Amino acid sequence: MSKREGKILSLTGTDISQLSQVQLQDHFKKCLDSGIHGIGFSAFREGQEPGDQLDIEQIQERMAILKPHTGWVRSFSCCLGNELIPMVAKQMGLKTLVGAWLGDDLEKNELEIEGLINLAKKGYVDVCAVGNEVLYRDDLSEEQLLEYIARVKEAVPNLPVGYVDAYYEFEDRPAVTAICDVILANCYPFWEGCPIEYSLLYMKDMYNRTIKAAGGKKVIITETGWPNRGQSFHGAVPSEENAIRYFLNSQQWCESEDIEMFYFSSFDESWKIGAEGDVGAYWGLWDKDEKLKYSKKNNLI
Repeated sequence: MSKREGKILSLTGTDISQLSQVQLQDHFKKCLDSGIHGIGFSAFREGQEPGDQLDIEQIQERMAILKPHTGWVRSFSCCLGNELIPMVAKQMGLKTLVGAWLGDDLEKNELEIEGLINLAKKGYVDVCAVGNEVLYRDDLSEEQLLEYIARVKEAVPNLPVGYVDAYYEFEDRPAVTAICDVILANCYPFWEGCPIEYSLLYMKDMYNRTIKAAGGKKVIITETGWPNRGQSFHGAVPSEENAIRYFLNSQQWCESEDIEMFYFSSFDESWKIGAEGDVGAYWGLWDKDEKLKYSKKNNLI
């Protein structure tokens, strides 16, 4: 027998069920203030959506909010003002994972690829991401995606180049895994209906499966998070308590294991309701008005 009281369900992460509202807020703020590895940059303000032109002022304002809390930012596109995101990040001393948004519009894809290569050659990129969940959405064939990745690798041979998708795509697509310098995996226990109590264990398994598929290549978790409002997805329930618990558990695990993770996301974005339902608007650590969520100024639960 090897039972220990302190080890009861210890692998499931921090138990916050007995913490008061103030204690929850303090834990969240302390973790955020200590600094996280990376975060997805939410560029669009209320009333904006993909396809709208971004201006440098809104990027500068939001980047300034994030700067004290992270060392890296991730951007998703290289057109319509999104190309300004890595430029502003570099000016503020942050590192960048820069994505070219690929879809079924081949003309737009050309602009994105050229934009990514241009930014990389000018020194604004630390890691190149050629596409995001393209295979998941079935926007391009695997062969088309491989050609885009090869093209960027040839253009910027001194930078790590990868592709972002759900962790299981790197198990199912060995040719994609093989061509990538770095494996960029999205890991969402929420979107697989996992209850919060087991979400950390689930996340660890997602990551370990990706590590196995990667065959020794570096793996970066490019997206993970938990919404605080909206409709439940099977056993996964959005709430502020669950969002805080997932944030704390994922950050503590990644820090202890030296895992690079980009949390999703920085700011709430209302436009995402159309793609994901009401839950889509509530993944940010800050709300749509750029106010920090889960703080003492706001009601928690």
